Amino acid sequence: AACISPWNLPLYLLTWKVAPALAAGNTVVAKPSEVTPMTAYLFSKICQKAGLPKGVLNIVHGYGNKVGDALCRHPDVPIISFTGGTATGKSISTTAAPLFKKVSLEMGGKNPNIVFADADFNNAVDMAVKASFSNQGQICLCGSRLFVENNIYDEFKSAFIKKTSKLVVGDPRDKSSNLGAVVSKQHLEKILSKIKQAQNEGGTILIGGNRFQLNGKLKNGYFIEPTIIEGLPADSQTNQEEIFGPVVCMIPFKSEEEVISMANSTRYGLSASIFTSDVSRAHRVAAAIDSGVVWINTWMLRDLRIPFGGMKDSGLDREGGFQSLKFFTEPKNVCVKI
Repeated sequence: AACISPWNLPLYLLTWKVAPALAAGNTVVAKPSEVTPMTAYLFSKICQKAGLPKGVLNIVHGYGNKVGDALCRHPDVPIISFTGGTATGKSISTTAAPLFKKVSLEMGGKNPNIVFADADFNNAVDMAVKASFSNQGQICLCGSRLFVENNIYDEFKSAFIKKTSKLVVGDPRDKSSNLGAVVSKQHLEKILSKIKQAQNEGGTILIGGNRFQLNGKLKNGYFIEPTIIEGLPADSQTNQEEIFGPVVCMIPFKSEEEVISMANSTRYGLSASIFTSDVSRAHRVAAAIDSGVVWINTWMLRDLRIPFGGMKDSGLDREGGFQSLKFFTEPKNVCVKI
């Protein structure tokens, strides 16, 4: 089994693939992201120390277009589990399809966070901040499009900005810090270019929008201020493309029908959050939204045994619990006539 994992949650997403693959009886060749190789290296040392037999788990390092591509093309690799960007997932799918390999793809998201006027206001604000800026926005499940019903929009915006302004960007070893650095200089420049793009499209920066510089040893770190943008339509480029940083766009809406249409307007379909005190509305909207995961009145409440994955350009197949064991096995019918 080829297990290819990304840089944003490098140990968690690597082991989440490796464990069920091994439990199902496979050997594994795992390729961590070249951006974050150290946790996988340390994990390999732990496996050796634990006495895992040689050849059962093999970790290879390198660039995706070289090592990852060779791994996906190898005739001894019949099954591929990938988490990462949609463009890479498309490349893997193109390679694997004519070779009839079994593939699971968990890819990007541009997730809607929908707040109705009857929601628990303080809970919705708290969760919006968490969904926007956790791990510097470098989680595929982050709610990067914040839809707020018209009649509470201004009040919600003020509360959201106020709470965001209290977030501390700093050394992740300092317990008072809420946001650390993004993963690399290249990613920093990409995020800043997306913020500039939003401004060019007519968006207004309500807070943030700049690189943040610390004093001392971390003065050259890749820190970005948590950023809130408004004034862009749902079909703008900024609201259609995954940014994968501490950037959220606010969009007002008038009705269920309008917000469902806007929520479904992207090519992604990974997750969504709905905040309302009307349970019937919550289920009605959840059923209409094209997302593999829908949270109601919360965000990132996970049970890792539950099947996880997305629709459209966000993924193919599901991971988690028995779904992972099912993926890493093949059903076989043995019929004996006596």
